[in-house]
Amino acid sequence: MCRQVFGFRLAMIALAAPAALLHAAPGLGARLVGAAVVVTFMASYVLFRDWERFGPLLLRHPSLLAADTLVGSLLLVSAGPDTTLAYVSVCTPLLAGLAYSWRGAAFFASLQALILLLVHATLKADRHAPVAEALLLPGLCVVSGAMGSTLRNLMLRFGAATQALTAVQARLAAAEAVSAERARLAREMHDSVAKTLYGVALAADGLAATASAQDPDPARIRAQADLVSRSARRAAAESRELLRDLRGEAAPPAAREPSLWPELHAHVRDFISRTSLGATCSLPPPGTPSPPAPLARHLLSITAEALENAHRHASATHVDVRVAVHGDLLRLSIHDDGEGLPPGTTLDRLRASGHFGLLGMVERAAQAGARIRIGRGGHERGTEVRVELRLSTLTRSAPAAGQTRDTREARDT
Repeated sequence: MCRQVFGFRLAMIALAAPAALLHAAPGLGARLVGAAVVVTFMASYVLFRDWERFGPLLLRHPSLLAADTLVGSLLLVSAGPDTTLAYVSVCTPLLAGLAYSWRGAAFFASLQALILLLVHATLKADRHAPVAEALLLPGLCVVSGAMGSTLRNLMLRFGAATQALTAVQARLAAAEAVSAERARLAREMHDSVAKTLYGVALAADGLAATASAQDPDPARIRAQADLVSRSARRAAAESRELLRDLRGEAAPPAAREPSLWPELHAHVRDFISRTSLGATCSLPPPGTPSPPAPLARHLLSITAEALENAHRHASATHVDVRVAVHGDLLRLSIHDDGEGLPPGTTLDRLRASGHFGLLGMVERAAQAGARIRIGRGGHERGTEVRVELRLSTLTRSAPAAGQTRDTREARDT
């Protein structure tokens, strides 16, 4: 604001300088007026051009503005109060109000009004000018000083409100980041450690049942014990991955850059060996680009969760995993021939009842910037989890949380 006032002041001095020089007395008077023109013009130009550098100096030393006012009075005396230089005098109380609050505005408005009254009384002593004409410019000085002080208060309040809003936004962003991180860790624990520990528990139950039989089979006991051991080591490895994420450490290159197609095929093979359920895996045509690491992890986790749900909850006998390209979309579909979702299933009900599998799939699809549909789809029975992702997304990293393109969850009834 002060910069704009100095810009206006600079223009008014440039317009009034010729009149001041023409009316100046020859000799010393002309020199004094010329010096005053140079000083006031250069001071206004410097403060207008480089306010950030010289403005603080003016704010710390009000005497500089007082000296400028007195120097400018020489121009006012020479040019007269009827020229554009009178508007320069009105700018002084406005600047004082902006820079020094109401006390500075009152002082400089009084000083400038006194100078204007003296000039008017001196130059028009032989005339009988109306009182209103004599008080017009001093009154404008008072008004401009009040305006400057009011604008200063408004800007200070606006700055305080902006600072408070910034602080609130920072706190909300921090809370949102914490909530997102908690949700991420909950998904990772549900999809890795919790699921693996559940498998350890089932394998341990089977081992206990086999060992307590009347005629235990040593080979079967060894196989089940080996399954428990492998599952426990897998849970430990997944726990280390979570701890590495919490500490912000980089994962090994092999863990950071999974290739989706062989990993997906390996997931299905492992699912068949663990559950003895029938499953097929159809991969896209050769040459289809594999998603980058962040997208691949989300798609693998969604596939693993859908397979486990088919095994644990759907009473399915067969699961079909397909990856195909449809136009500009990459479509991942996991369909089982089980019982399907219970009527009235919603994300809110699943969250309230502590079932976070479907909720985690929807959140992972959102993280990947994909569209997800969960329901019967075009099948007569069972449940289909369909994830659709634009092929253009495969050439760049996954979008950040909250910046998804189009994510939906739907249940077919």
